[in-house]
Amino acid sequence: MDVIELLPRLHLLRFPVGQAYLWCDDTGLTLIDAGPPGSGTPVREAIAALGRQPEDVRRIVLTHFHEDHAGGAGELAASTGAEVLAHTLEGPVVRGDVPGPPPVFEDWERPLHAEAARHLPQGDFERPAKVTELNDGDVLGFGGGARVVHAPGHTHGSIALHLPRRGVLFTGDAIAASPLDGSVMLGVFNVDRDRAVRSFRRLAALDAEVACFGHGDPVTGQASAALRRSADTYAVSDRE
Repeated sequence: MDVIELLPRLHLLRFPVGQAYLWCDDTGLTLIDAGPPGSGTPVREAIAALGRQPEDVRRIVLTHFHEDHAGGAGELAASTGAEVLAHTLEGPVVRGDVPGPPPVFEDWERPLHAEAARHLPQGDFERPAKVTELNDGDVLGFGGGARVVHAPGHTHGSIALHLPRRGVLFTGDAIAASPLDGSVMLGVFNVDRDRAVRSFRRLAALDAEVACFGHGDPVTGQASAALRRSADTYAVSDRE
């Protein structure tokens, strides 16, 4: 796992598939996503290397239920005592009570998904015993106030987190950066592409200097402008 400082209070944790973010307030730490199953040890080691204690993690906010984002949540919650939070539509899936809906693949996405799956552990993984469920507009106590933004399309309960006082936006997989050239793009493997495009446009309308994606390099300057340019290139169908 690679650890990259984006801001004095913000670090990117990059895994073989996907990535998470660590926000560091003086009073505690917040993880945005938790990496794939088996991520507990490297995340704890990264926290210690930054001069903090794993027990400083107050909350783990999951942008959606996919295992490259939620797979490490159960282990980390058990070892740190952190609260796990996810949208109310994702909570039952994160806990393992119900299966999550599969993506509706575009043809060109299938080989990408197969390659990603090849790098993820097989079988089930430790689930968090409890998940605090979130809704659009909730404000969480880190980063000067982190607003929950429901961004459905990638999954039904996907969320983003907007820190307006810090100019930071965590998009989850609603938005990504291309592995080819780093350009901003719609996230892949969506359950509903039209809803995903609408969510992309909603997130692009927010003010952010830094945008942190679930996959690909973050935008660390004038992020809103970059998101808006990309969002304008995507169309939705006429169906509702």
